[in-house]
Amino acid sequence: MFLGTGFLHLNKYPDQRRGIVLRKRNWYSVLSSLGSARGTVSIFVKMRLKPFLAVVLALSVTPLIASADPSKPPMPEDEIVNRYLQATQQQQSVLRGATEEVNIAAAVPKFKKQGKLHALRNISKLGKITYHALGFIGDNVVKTEVIANYLKAEVESSQNPATNVAITPQNYKFKYKGMEDWNGRTVYVMHLNPRHKKVGLFKGELWLDAETYMPVRESGSFVKSPSFLLKKMQFVREYDLQNGVSIPQRTESRVETRFFGPVELNVDYLAVSQDNSDAVGTAAADQQ
Repeated sequence: MFLGTGFLHLNKYPDQRRGIVLRKRNWYSVLSSLGSARGTVSIFVKMRLKPFLAVVLALSVTPLIASADPSKPPMPEDEIVNRYLQATQQQQSVLRGATEEVNIAAAVPKFKKQGKLHALRNISKLGKITYHALGFIGDNVVKTEVIANYLKAEVESSQNPATNVAITPQNYKFKYKGMEDWNGRTVYVMHLNPRHKKVGLFKGELWLDAETYMPVRESGSFVKSPSFLLKKMQFVREYDLQNGVSIPQRTESRVETRFFGPVELNVDYLAVSQDNSDAVGTAAADQQ
């Protein structure tokens, strides 16, 4: 059993919305175990010629006016990526040694089964992850076949550097796509295209805060399934900026399985405490 009181050992979408979300990108391997799950678990628009020509003319002129275009990067793409990598190093130094209070909710809608785990997620100074379960409500199949395997996958990933699927130039090609507004802040949108078809890598977007270069949103579809039983796998991960540091807040993930239909897994990070209470402030100061 993976769940229960005490730490979990090997033998890593409606609740409160504050806190932290896992940095590891290995949720996909959770659902690979589902293959062994037990039981059953036109509107036509009329235009007159004159307005139509006006529209065509406007469209032909607009690119000339807007070619001081927000889709052009404010600096070379490589520089944006380098600043992002520096920011994530500071982020990791803050999160290591932290304890996070989390809610992990999972559902198998086809069989009307769901469950939610309340737990503490501990990250050691070396980046290794353990969980301490505080309570569970819901269906036992969801507990043992979805949530428990998710926890196991994250724990194993944190202890095995060979599974590195970090968002880095070694794993991805970065392409600047433009700017967006995120909670009143300007963000840069980067398109990510994986260099290899490898389990754990995804094709999608990375949103970076234009001031700190911290990640505020990641989303996409994984490019390789860890199991024949799993089809399309998608996720959205959001962060909150606290004192200039990006703190993961929520992950929403969905996978289409061949036998169970869609399976949903959502993680809300409610609170974080750190061994060094000055860690966030120190990282923020380092950016200045």
